Order: sequence, then C-alpha cells, then structure tokens
Amino acid sequence: MTQTAPQPLPKPLAQMADDVLRTADGRAKTALSRRYAQMWRDARTAGLTPHIGTATPPLQPARPTTPALLDPRDVPRRKPGTPEGRIAILHAVAHIELNAVDLHWDIIARFTDTPMPIGFYDDWVKSADEESKHFNLICDCLEAQGSHYGALDAHAGMWRAAEDTADDFMGRLAVVPMVLEARGLDVTPGMIKIFKQAKDRQAIDALEVIYAEEVHHVAYGSKWFHWLCGRDGLDPTPVFHDLVRRYFHGPLKPPFNEEKRAEAGIPPDFYWPLSDATPKPTRR
Repeated sequence: MTQTAPQPLPKPLAQMADDVLRTADGRAKTALSRRYAQMWRDARTAGLTPHIGTATPPLQPARPTTPALLDPRDVPRRKPGTPEGRIAILHAVAHIELNAVDLHWDIIARFTDTPMPIGFYDDWVKSADEESKHFNLICDCLEAQGSHYGALDAHAGMWRAAEDTADDFMGRLAVVPMVLEARGLDVTPGMIKIFKQAKDRQAIDALEVIYAEEVHHVAYGSKWFHWLCGRDGLDPTPVFHDLVRRYFHGPLKPPFNEEKRAEAGIPPDFYWPLSDATPKPTRR
C-alpha cells in the first residue's frame, strides 16, 4: 500500500493566525481556529516543521455585532444565585474565552520577529484550540438555558492588555497568561460551586474542563517567560514585577489559588508583592 505523504500547511502559521483574528462571528472564529489547530497537529505528528512566516495582525480582532462592549463599571451586575445571574456568569465566561482565542493566535502572529523554538508554537496553537473548545462549551450551556452569546452586554476592557503589550513580547507573556489567565484559576472554583448549588450538570462539566486546561495555559506563559529571561540572562522575578506594574492597571487581588498557581509554575513571590494585601503566614 502506498502511504500518503504528509501535507504541509496551506499557508504559514502566522497568516493562519491572522485569518482567525479577522473572523468576526464567534462560532465561525472558533471553527476556523480548531480546523487550523488540527492542521498544525497533523503536520507536527507527521514530523514536519511548518513555516511560521510573518503577518500584520489587526490591533483589534474582528468581533460580532453583539454583545455591546461597555466600560467595566457600566456592565450590569446580577445576583449569582438567580437563573439570570447564572446566565450572566456564563455569558461573561464565554466573552473571556472568545478573547482568549484571539489572544493566543495574536501572540503567534504578532511576535514573529523574535525567533522561538517550534515548541512555543505547539503550545500556543494547542491553547488556542482549547480556548475555542471552551467558548463552544459555554455557548452550548447558554443556548440550553434559552440564551446565547451576545444576548447581554460585555466587558470592553478585555483586549486592553493586548493593545498595551502589542510591542512587548515579554510584557504580553507576563500580563496575559501569568496575570489575567492566572486570575481564572483563582475564581473558577467559586463559579463551579454556584452551578453545583443549582445542580446544573452541563455548566459544571464545562467549567471543570476549563479549570483543568487553564492551568496548562498559565504554565505555557510561565515557561516561555522564564525561557526568554534565561536567554537574556535576566532574573525573572523583578522583570515580572516591572512588566506587570507597567502594563497591568491596578494591584493583583487575592485570594490567590496558590496550589494551582504553583502547579502552573508561578510562585508566591511573583504575585504577592503586586497585591493589595499582606500574604498569610505559612503554618509550621
């Protein structure tokens, strides 16, 4: 039997990333994201090292006409113990996950002027694929409850960190996976508890998938941040503090999920000095 030769990617990876960023509809964006990620996996499994190439990604990704994006202070707050409150939580998570899809493809497309090992691209393609899955899982939960992504207003500040770090690769790694995504590790257990109290098995299952996989996304940020620091002979802790103070607007807010942060490679001396509280003493 004649074996089929492994197929190269249809275009360089950076251009594929740019395609995703320029797709507006959430379901279409994540479908394209997952299709491109599968192409990448197939090529890598076949032993290929695909061409990364270059791209000129938009400063802001394409977005659907809804939801309306508001200043965080203007987004309505709903009680989480009500059905409306739980829909609002799911809608907020869907919005975060859609932004995460774009953030992970953007880091691939935007920083191609910095030579990186092929493993860097393996990690971020995998993350983008998983974030796409997360968005679809949460959209399914919303639709099961008679709602949909875009039915509520959303937070306009999600992309600010990407714009602020558009010219700073290490700043992007510090602020997006190691601060914003790490915050997800802190708050997701509380969200799971809310849906357990409501006996919403579909939402519980979706959030537990997200919680497990987000640890890896934070870990990828930490791994490649430390790799860049090592390459340049830099001490990662003060560099991280400097970048977060420069690009993140405000202190980090406890409580911190120290166990999951440690699992992701972020020790307490990274985040406690940036918080607005004093760390709890270690028990002996």
